[in-house]
Amino acid sequence: MPEPTKKEENEVPAPAPPPEEPSKEKEAGTTPAKDWTLVEPPPGEEQAKQNANSQLSILFIEKPQGGTVKVGEDITFIAKVKAEDLLRKPTIKWFKGKWMDLASKAGKHLQLKETFERHSRVYTFEMQIIKAKENFAGNYRCEVTYKDKFDSCSFDLEVHESTGTTPNIDIRSAFKRREVKQQEEEPQVDVWELLKNAKPSEYEKIAFQYGITDLRGMLKRLKRMRREEKKSAAFAKILDPAYQVDKGGRVRFVVELADPKLEVKWYKNGQEIRPSTKYIFEHKGCQRILFINNCQMTDDSEYYVTAGDEKCSTELFVREPPIMVTKQLEDTTAYCGERVELECEVSEDDANVKWFKNGEEIIPGPKSRYRIRVEGKKHILIIEGATKADAAEYSVMTTGGQSSAKLSVDLKPLKILTPLTDQTVNLGKEIYLKCEISENIPGKWTKNGLPVQESDRLKVVHKGRIHKLVIANALTEDEGDYVFAPDAYNVTLPAKVHVIDPPKIILDGLDADNTVTVIAGNKLRLEIPISGEPPPKAMWSRGDKAIMEGSGRIRTESYPDSSTLVIDIAERDDSGVYHINLKNEAGEAHASIKVKVVDFPDPPVAPTVTEVGDDWCIMNWEPPAYDGGSPILGYFIERKKKQSSRWMRLNFDLCKETTFEPKKMIEGVAYEVRIFAVNAIGISKPSMPSRPFVPLAVTSPPTLLTVDSVTDTTVTMRWRPPDHIGAAGLDGYVLEYCFEGTEDWIVANKDLIDKTKFTITGLPTDAKIFVRVKAVNAAGASEPKYYSQPILVKEIIEPPKIRIPRHLKQTYIRRVGEAVNLVIPFQGKPRPELTWKKDGAEIDKNQINIRNSETDTIIFIRKAERSHSGKYDLQVKVDKFVETALIDIQIIDRPGPPQIVKIEDVWGENVALTWTPPKDDGNAAITGYTIQKADKKSMEWFTVIEHYHRTSATITELVIGNEYYFRVFSENMCGLSEDATMTKESAVIAKDGKIYKNPVYEDFDFSEAPMFTQPLVNTYAIAGYNATLNCSVRGNPKPKITWMKNKVVIVDDPRYRMFSNQGVCTLEIRKPSPYDGGTYCCKAVNDLGTVEIECKLEVKGGLSFCRLLLQGVPPNIIDSYLRDLHSSNPEEY
Repeated sequence: MPEPTKKEENEVPAPAPPPEEPSKEKEAGTTPAKDWTLVEPPPGEEQAKQNANSQLSILFIEKPQGGTVKVGEDITFIAKVKAEDLLRKPTIKWFKGKWMDLASKAGKHLQLKETFERHSRVYTFEMQIIKAKENFAGNYRCEVTYKDKFDSCSFDLEVHESTGTTPNIDIRSAFKRREVKQQEEEPQVDVWELLKNAKPSEYEKIAFQYGITDLRGMLKRLKRMRREEKKSAAFAKILDPAYQVDKGGRVRFVVELADPKLEVKWYKNGQEIRPSTKYIFEHKGCQRILFINNCQMTDDSEYYVTAGDEKCSTELFVREPPIMVTKQLEDTTAYCGERVELECEVSEDDANVKWFKNGEEIIPGPKSRYRIRVEGKKHILIIEGATKADAAEYSVMTTGGQSSAKLSVDLKPLKILTPLTDQTVNLGKEIYLKCEISENIPGKWTKNGLPVQESDRLKVVHKGRIHKLVIANALTEDEGDYVFAPDAYNVTLPAKVHVIDPPKIILDGLDADNTVTVIAGNKLRLEIPISGEPPPKAMWSRGDKAIMEGSGRIRTESYPDSSTLVIDIAERDDSGVYHINLKNEAGEAHASIKVKVVDFPDPPVAPTVTEVGDDWCIMNWEPPAYDGGSPILGYFIERKKKQSSRWMRLNFDLCKETTFEPKKMIEGVAYEVRIFAVNAIGISKPSMPSRPFVPLAVTSPPTLLTVDSVTDTTVTMRWRPPDHIGAAGLDGYVLEYCFEGTEDWIVANKDLIDKTKFTITGLPTDAKIFVRVKAVNAAGASEPKYYSQPILVKEIIEPPKIRIPRHLKQTYIRRVGEAVNLVIPFQGKPRPELTWKKDGAEIDKNQINIRNSETDTIIFIRKAERSHSGKYDLQVKVDKFVETALIDIQIIDRPGPPQIVKIEDVWGENVALTWTPPKDDGNAAITGYTIQKADKKSMEWFTVIEHYHRTSATITELVIGNEYYFRVFSENMCGLSEDATMTKESAVIAKDGKIYKNPVYEDFDFSEAPMFTQPLVNTYAIAGYNATLNCSVRGNPKPKITWMKNKVVIVDDPRYRMFSNQGVCTLEIRKPSPYDGGTYCCKAVNDLGTVEIECKLEVKGGLSFCRLLLQGVPPNIIDSYLRDLHSSNPEEY
């Protein structure tokens, strides 16, 4: 495969040829200069070519454009997609090269963002490169996908050094040329041929050696190169399959045309190449040449040239400059167990570096002892806890060099932190030898110069720097000299072990609790075998007093293999614990022996009679203080009459318990009882007699125990007296209770109670208790009477209900000065909380007195005033239940006089008067007026009209020739006003001779359009109970009334009845169901107009579809009813 010369690869990128160069080419026989010019075509022409050679954009409205950035700076690429025709967000992907998806590379140096502008409906996608590096340069691609639509765009990124230099001076290129001169004799390696002939297992090694960053992409390109090129009629000579060039070098592509007149176009990754200082075109006869100067990583891609309809392609590989080792590894010496770090530096940041140990590659991992840390150009190999095996030659390799160093690992100076110590061990105990040295190394144990062999009894333990030798159940043959020797060190740690046998006391002949029993008065000789080497010395003691050998009543006798305790004529006081102590140089032994001297028991204490019946009693007693050293086997019981001296035994078999029930006694006779204690030795003396007692009978249990009431803290119980009361009578009752889950009965009453009712107080709320009652008399308490089930201590919640008296359901009217005393009963448990408000505000308790009890509330006003009028709201609350009531109180007074009284006209014997209603109506409707007249001469007032309702009147039958004044009183429920309003002028009745003309009156038009004077109101009805809707209407002529439900006229429906009386219209609905709920309308029509009024009726107590169907309601009506119900109140349905 042809390749560019070394001069082309390493020379400084050439600038654009000078103007004279075309003439030189012409002289050499090439095409004229006009065939290749560096002048770019006009923008319009270039745009037309781009549109012709590139596919129209389907989704992009703005494509990312290529750019240039300096090392360490930031750059952002933007792509925009119109979303008018898209139902959801399109999918976008960013690639580097042909296959590297950048979504997984987002992080410190790469960020992907996306935004959406709602007004313009444009998606904006951004790719931001932060602090660019040289290896970021290359070809990038952006792909956007939406369902079956697809669009893509390629762009290039060039990264330059941050310190700019002139185009003609490149120091790095100068160094490169110097290196090439030194290696001129070495052949140039063709990476393409190397990959083509290599095995797949060698691909990674070649990629590392020659700086291939996109190995996968190069293999795809190599596979495409292997395809056979078809013979072309346009090209006499096509491009080579592949080219390679070093980064910064120059490459030359040459094709030869069969027809020199054909137009040639060069493309890179499908985009046409334009002439520039980087891309230079040459024509030499039929040859068409493309020069690419200053090749960068972005130039690594596929190139092809077209001539007519034919094209040929090639691949260009731009090789990274070799990575050099700038700081070599250094030989290192370390001790075992230390941390070792081998450090080198390379020429580039984050370069690919491989480490080797004795020629084998080091692969770090979770289980590896080796870790590699990279800090920019610095690479560090870390070895934790170095060992002798880590001593080797370590090397580091890059694409442009390598470095090696030797690591030596030596032993640390050994220190003895804890030496072995001599031990003296009792026979059968554990021998434990332990030492600690400064290093974690193994060692060997020896005994008397011979190696120690491990067994089930002997264990050798090595844990870190600690070494142990453990021997279980030491034997005499384990005694000797032990030595521990660490490996690789000339050091020994010695220790001596001495095994001894302590003294022993043999108590096999005694009981399990080492007890010896002797009868009082007998002799005791207790012989105890002993052992030990040397023979131990025996010492006997009792408490703090030692027992010596001799001729006393209590003495000891010593023998080589035993020790004896002797007690002559044992006494009760000799009972106790005796101690024997053995001692020799091997140790000591101790034992305790209990000597028990048995005898007759002491007499018990006088018995106590706890319960007495009609012919029986229950007696208790305590065991005797001293049982004679032998357990009490039982008791004999005797009794006698108090006046008698003859005792009678009640049991011939021993009573094992300390309680007994004598029977068959005579009621009313006093008795005494006594006790004998019996053990294995014999019978004790009798106890003292009990206190005299008289048998009496208790009553039967009380009857009919019931719960009377319960609150949150109390329970009241009732019961009936016992059915049978004995001769001892009845002194009272005791009430007891216990909580559920316990058996501790608590007395509720401290003193006896005579009544058959009692309240238990102080109980916790929500607790459950059991209750019982006993009847008590001189004989004691009767059998209890239990309540059958537990009682919950919680007051039963009874929802509140206000019982408003009938006279308060209407407006309550009183006159000023009268007393208001309203009693409103209510129900509810526990005691309800009551709240009074007047017209929505709190009541002033200084003016209105309110007294509350458990069953009613009283509102009292001593002297009512008009300010006390209003609507009083009563709220009764029990727990979460609330009941309210509204009471309307109206305090009325006499009205004020009319405002103005005028004489409108005087004719004949008649006077027409008019007046205006009073300002103050006394808080009650004006029911009428009283009119009086007075002759001007006498000024005596006479009533003319009473209880007159209008505000104008005509006074007749006046005396001709007199002059009259008139006055008017207002009247309401309280009576006439205190004052009257008098006319300012007088009315003079003219004498005869004056002609009176009758006034002419026009006929009054009584016609009137319909008008509702009382509207319909929204109503609630109960299903199954008749409901009525009422309203009043007036109009002339009389209007025609029509009732409608939900805009449908009600006609001939037996469930409805309609009435109209004196303008009052009534619609009666018989036994309504929820179906009857809805909007009802009353329509009034006459010749002068039409008027409608509506209200809503809600029937509580819903019916299901099936129930309505069974009642004969048509299915279509049921369906319409349920839909209307759902739409009117969707939250409930």
